[in-house]
This record gives sequence, structure tokens and C-alpha cells, in this order.
Amino acid sequence: MVTAFREGLKETGYVEGHNVAIEFRWANGQYDRLASLADDLVHRQVSVIAATSTPANIVAKAATNTIPIVFTAGSDPVQLGLVTSLNRPGGNATGVTQLTGEVAPKRVELAHQLVPTATLIGLLVNPGNPSAETLTQASQLAAETLGLQLVVLHASTEAELDTAFSTFVQKRAGALVIVTDAFFNGHAELLAALAIRNLLPAIYEYHPFVAAGGLVSYGGSIADSYRLAGVYVGRILKGEKPADLPVQQSAKVELIINLKSAKTLGLTIPISLLGRADEVIE
Repeated sequence: MVTAFREGLKETGYVEGHNVAIEFRWANGQYDRLASLADDLVHRQVSVIAATSTPANIVAKAATNTIPIVFTAGSDPVQLGLVTSLNRPGGNATGVTQLTGEVAPKRVELAHQLVPTATLIGLLVNPGNPSAETLTQASQLAAETLGLQLVVLHASTEAELDTAFSTFVQKRAGALVIVTDAFFNGHAELLAALAIRNLLPAIYEYHPFVAAGGLVSYGGSIADSYRLAGVYVGRILKGEKPADLPVQQSAKVELIINLKSAKTLGLTIPISLLGRADEVIE
């Protein structure tokens, strides 16, 4: 993702180590660290803050109303209080939204297509995510429409992830949908391993989950969002103001399927899904 961000910067003429420096700060999914990281960047008087998760967006906005902020967000930035409107952000923040909320119900539908005999679907949520309730409600509505029962479990640590997967198995969940979250992004390999170990067909949003052995990913392209964010950072460095840069929407959606994992899980992927896939890992 950092590569995509650098590509966006390069499109506007900025190359790290040549005419721009990037100060990286990683919370590694520990949201309680975000405030101190944001305060440190404000203290250093950086030119722009790029915040690339919904929790980081909110914390950065609270930390400064003067330093420009470029966000990538999976939820409505107006509802999050980041901007006053999409076309006229009106403050020190602008950025890129992904089709996260919009495609959350689609992942429940995909779970039903992958395991049509399942009547109970698991939903894994990080309760610390500001968008958790909205995404959970959207998923529950999709499940009700399909006549499915949804079991919602929370996890925000590695230990809780292990417990949640064991509980899904005990409750006989036929498939699992993982709600988008920065902590989960950083634990894609662990999530994939837990899903395979527990023989639980699982769907997440991003490619790294499937590359690590997860079954399916479906969602907005995080690489495209990071690239667009890099472009906006470059434009701000050239003198444009966040208030004048409309929030962009990354409309690219990717379906990726891991056939090796499907075989391990004893699943046959419908031809209709394979035909729609942007990438099939064999």
C-alpha cells in the first residue's frame, strides 16, 4: 500500500528521498496509540498528515485544524465529521472514500453463494472501529433478506481472534464474514490461518487476506485509494487547499478467489463467481 501511495506522489512530481520526506507512524491496530502518534506529527509541524484508517482519520482531525489532512475512509466522511460535504470539504481535511459500507452486504451474499447450505453465518467485528455499528447493521439486514441467521462476535486482540474463531466453530457457523478494520488488515495472515485451521470459509475485503490463504476477498481496491491519496498529498504540497479538493471515491471493486483454499475447505466455487473474479489464485 505504501508503494501505491508513493506512486500517487510521483504522479505530482514528488519522490521520497529526493524532494519529499515521509515520516511513518504505525499504530499496528492499537487504536489507543493513535492520539500520541498524531500529536507527535503535529508537534513536528509536518506539511500534510495522511491518515489511512477510519480511527486514524478521526484522531488526526481532532489533533489539528490547521495542518492539512488527507484521509482514506471506508465510511461516509460527512457522518464521521471529517468534512462538511463531499464536494466542498470546507476545512483542513479531504481525501478518498472506498466502497466499504456499500459492499458490506455483498460479502454476506457471497458467503451464501459459496456455502448455500449454511443457515448460520458468522460476522467478526472490531468494536473499537468507529464504523463497526454501521457495517454490522448493513450485514445484518443482508442476512435477514436472505433468510440467514447472523452470529456477531467481537475481537480487538490476537487472543480474542483465536477465541472468536473457536466460538464460531462451536456455534456451527457455515461461513464467516470479516468486517473491514485496520487491526484486521494488519493481521491478514493470522486471520487466513485461523480460517483454514478451523475449516471455516471466510470472506474479507482486501487482497492480502486471500494471498495469505484466505478463501475470498471482495471490496474496494485499497491500492487505488492509497494512490489517489498520494496524488492529493502532492497537490496540497504544491499549494492547493484541502477545502478546495472534493472528496474522491475509489470506485474500483475487486473479487479475488483462492482455489487452493477452496479445495482445502472442500468447496466447489460456482462458475458464475469464477467468471466474475478479477484474480484467481491456484
